[in-house]
Amino acid sequence: MDSNSKVYTFDEVAKHNHEKDCWLIISGYVYDVTSYLPDHPGGGELLVLAVEKDATFDFKSVGHSETAQERMKKYQIGKIDPLTLPTEQKHVETTPHKPTKSLLSFSPLHVLIPLLLFVLAIAFPYLKIKA
Repeated sequence: MDSNSKVYTFDEVAKHNHEKDCWLIISGYVYDVTSYLPDHPGGGELLVLAVEKDATFDFKSVGHSETAQERMKKYQIGKIDPLTLPTEQKHVETTPHKPTKSLLSFSPLHVLIPLLLFVLAIAFPYLKIKA
């Protein structure tokens, strides 16, 4: 049975609302991110803050990289029944999230490595190497 064929109600998902059992709703899908909490670059507590609601806006507003969007697929366990979302959340988009290229999707290493090479190139003539 495909994990996408399982449909959860909002109340079912909302029960998984702490760091030992953490499920999120993003773009109409349900994700069990419990095992990912220690590895989340922004800290697991940010994910725990997104439970018990549709976290689509939170996810999209951060501008996650394509890599992050691809990585989250392995945590997908099903879909949310949009009719069970609380009234104040029914306007939230429940269509699958399409990865988009972002100018901001880069690693800090993309900046640090060239910066380090630049500093070394400037400092090299001034280094005294003793034989």
